[in-house]
Amino acid sequence: MKLKSGRIKMITTVIISVLIILVVGVGMVIWLHPAFGRSPRGDRLERISASPNFRNGQFFNLEETPEVTSDKGLLRALWDAAFVRPADMTPSAPLKTIKSDLKVLPLNDNRLIWLGHSSYFMTLAGKRILVDPVLTSKFPVSLMMKPFPGSDIYTPSDIPETDILIITHDHYDHLDYATIREIKDRIKLVICPLGVGEHLEYWGINKDKIRELDWYQITSDTPLKIECLPARHFSGRLFKRRNTLWASFMISLPDGTTVYIGGDSGYGEHYKEIARRYPIVNYAILENGQYNEDWRYIHTLPSQQDSVIRDLGAQNVVSVHNSKYALARHPWHEPIDKIRETAAADTAFHLVDLIIGESTELK
Repeated sequence: MKLKSGRIKMITTVIISVLIILVVGVGMVIWLHPAFGRSPRGDRLERISASPNFRNGQFFNLEETPEVTSDKGLLRALWDAAFVRPADMTPSAPLKTIKSDLKVLPLNDNRLIWLGHSSYFMTLAGKRILVDPVLTSKFPVSLMMKPFPGSDIYTPSDIPETDILIITHDHYDHLDYATIREIKDRIKLVICPLGVGEHLEYWGINKDKIRELDWYQITSDTPLKIECLPARHFSGRLFKRRNTLWASFMISLPDGTTVYIGGDSGYGEHYKEIARRYPIVNYAILENGQYNEDWRYIHTLPSQQDSVIRDLGAQNVVSVHNSKYALARHPWHEPIDKIRETAAADTAFHLVDLIIGESTELK
C-alpha cells in the first residue's frame, strides 16, 4: 500500500509539474507576443519623462479620473462587463451597411467614411487620413471583441495609400496589431500621442514616419495643422497601464474648416478649453457608446453628450464608438437612439447620421 501510495503521489507531482510548465509556457508566449506592443525606452522614454502630464512612471488626466467608480470594486466591475450580458447587447440581424470604395474617392472635396466603431477614413484638403483602424479580428482582438454581423465589411486590403494615420491611444479597439502590420507600407506619416510610437516602430513602421505629440503640441510635417489635445481616458496593453498618452486631435484645413477627432473621453473641463482655442468647430467626431456608470469618468454617458457638444460649440457631430462591438452592457442600439434624441432636442448642432461604410461630404 505504501508503494502504491508513493507512485500515486509521484505521478500526481509529475502531472502538476507538467501543467505548471504548460501554463507558464503559454503565459510567456502571450506575454512576448508582439501584438501587445512594447514599453517606451531610450530617447522616447526621456521625452515622455519630460512631459508635464507624466509623473511617477504614469500619465495622468488633467482632472482626477478614477477608472472604476462603482463600489463593487475593480474585479467585480470587470466581471460584470465581461459576463453580465443582456439579450439586446448585440443585434438580432446583420446590420445595414454600405461598402464605399476608399481607393477611388476623389480628393477634390472633404469627405468622411465611417468604417465601424472608432475607425474612419477621411479626405481633407487633398490628403487621405485614416483614424484608429481596427479592421481584423485576429489575435488579440479575437479574445476580447466580436464584431456584430455585417459590421466588419472593411479589411486592411481596402485601405489605399494613406497620407496620414492618426492613432488616439493604444487600446485594442483603437490600435490593432494585425491591421497595422498589413497597411504599414501604405502609410506616409503617423501622428499619435507620446509613447504610442513605440508600438508602431516595434511593428515595423519606420521611426522617421512617426510624429509623437504631447497635449497642445502641433505637428509641422503636413500642410494641415494638426494639434494634439487632451482627452479624459487612460491607456494600456496587457499589464502595462498609462505608460503611453491618450489624446484627441484638431485638424485645421487651409480654408479654415476644423475637424475635431475626439478619441475616447469622459466628460471634462478640457472641452471648454478646446473651445477657447478653437472658437469654431465645424465637425466633431465624438465617442458615443461603451459607457457605463461603473466607469463614468472615462467614457461619455448619454446624459452628458449634449454638454460635450455645447462646450465644444460643435456645429456638426459624427457619432462613433458604437455599432460594431459590445464592450459595455447597454443595448447595442441605445447610443444611436440617444444621440438622435439629443439632436432633435438641441437644434444648435446637426447630427451627421451615418451607417457603416456610408460616405458623407464635410461641407
